[in-house]
This record gives sequence, structure tokens and C-alpha cells, in this order.
Amino acid sequence: MLELRLVQGSLLKKVLESVKDLVNDANFDCSATGFSLQAMDSSHVALVALLLRSEGFEHYRCDRNISMGMNLNNMAKMLKCAGNDDIITLKADDGSDTVTFMFESPTQDKIADFEMKLMDIDSEHLGIPEAEYHAIVRMPSAEFARICKDLSSIGDTVVISVTKEGVKFSTRGDIGTANVVCRQNTTVDKPEDATVIEMNEPVSLTFALRYLNSFTKATPLSNIVTISLSSELPVVVEYKIAEMGYVRFYLAPKIEEDDEETKP
Repeated sequence: MLELRLVQGSLLKKVLESVKDLVNDANFDCSATGFSLQAMDSSHVALVALLLRSEGFEHYRCDRNISMGMNLNNMAKMLKCAGNDDIITLKADDGSDTVTFMFESPTQDKIADFEMKLMDIDSEHLGIPEAEYHAIVRMPSAEFARICKDLSSIGDTVVISVTKEGVKFSTRGDIGTANVVCRQNTTVDKPEDATVIEMNEPVSLTFALRYLNSFTKATPLSNIVTISLSSELPVVVEYKIAEMGYVRFYLAPKIEEDDEETKP
């Protein structure tokens, strides 16, 4: 038997909005420690890892490890029916092929329940190795979203370069080039407005903006985004979820093709 009750129901809505465009179908794994998901996008270029720890739920009961296959678009449709202040309860019986979502209004004078069929999804769990990153950038999530959106109107890829001076986002396209530099600033009044860079060695990597723009759909979850970069490794774009977990996106860098062909 599985029963999870989340007072901040809007959190679950935001989580689904952040991943549903990237991943169509995925298995939610529930264990005694928490509610998690790991899935690749359809083109196998990006990976999303989500964790909601059991302590973040008002009530959390999971008698045995259970994996529930769900279509994320359908789940998002169900969650759209919940008000932002609603308390969301998720229930599934052992061996059942459905999951029930229950939405209670804060005053508890309105309760709605929706039942959704589960799916059988084959998914391989990829071991994500703990890595030492050459550079870690923490910056306001809205700022990162704005930069990715602005640059994607000029080019398809972005070069993210981290040096002691700051982090630089560069792109080039048919109409020209663009560079945005964010300098480290830790003296701001609000910690969430700070840009903090931890760097062991300079890094410069190229990524597809289409995916980064998809990742920024998680911006409502957190004021701060953490970007971990290392040459030869996928970038990790992480949004913390309140006090209870995180959603992490992994994206492999684009290998720069030699410019040989363009030379006359």
C-alpha cells in the first residue's frame, strides 16, 4: 500500500510542469526514503532525476518498494484540476494497476479524486556517478532562464565558459553573435540574488539551447539554479525543491566539429 500526502500540492504541479515536455512516460519509484524518478528524454540526449524525500510529506506510507509507470502528460492533466492551495494525496494499492489522486481544498469543504491507469514501462536505471566538477555556478534561476531564452533567438547552441572573472554565455547565429557575462557578486542583500562561482579549473563547453530552455521550466521550483560543469562530463542543472529534494537535469555537451570544412 502506498499513500503520500503533500500539503503544498502546488509543488507537485510545478514538478510535473518542469519535466513533462522532456519525458513522455516514466516510472516513479517509491521506497521508504522517498519518491523518485529517473528518465531520459526520447532522443536519449538529456536525463532527468527527481527526488522528493519522505520527510517532506505530511504523511508518507510505502509498505514496499513500488514502481509506477505513468504518462507524464496525463498526470499533468490530472494535477491541473487541483487548486494551487490544495492538499494532494496519492494512493496506490499493492498489485493495483491504477493510482488515485485526491485533492482537498485547504478548508476541506471540497474533495476531488481522480483515478489514472498505470503503464508498464521498460526503463533502465542509469547509475549516475558522483563526480568532482571543475566549476560550479550558483545563480538566480530567473536570470539563467532569461539568458537561455534570449540567446535562443540568436543561435541554437550556447558556449558556457567559467573563469575566475565570471561565467560567460555565448552564441552565434545567422544574424550575429551574443555574449552575456555574469560576474561573481556575493555582496547582494538577498542571498538568492547572488552569483557564486566555485572553480578548480576553467571550463568551456557547448550545449544545445533547446534542452536548456526545456530545463528552465523548473524555474518556479527554486530561486536559485546550480550549474555543475566539467570537461568530458554532462552538465548538471539542479533546482532544489523547498526543503524536500531536487530536480536535476543532465545534458551531454556538444562535441565541436572541426572548423576545417568551413575554410576555403
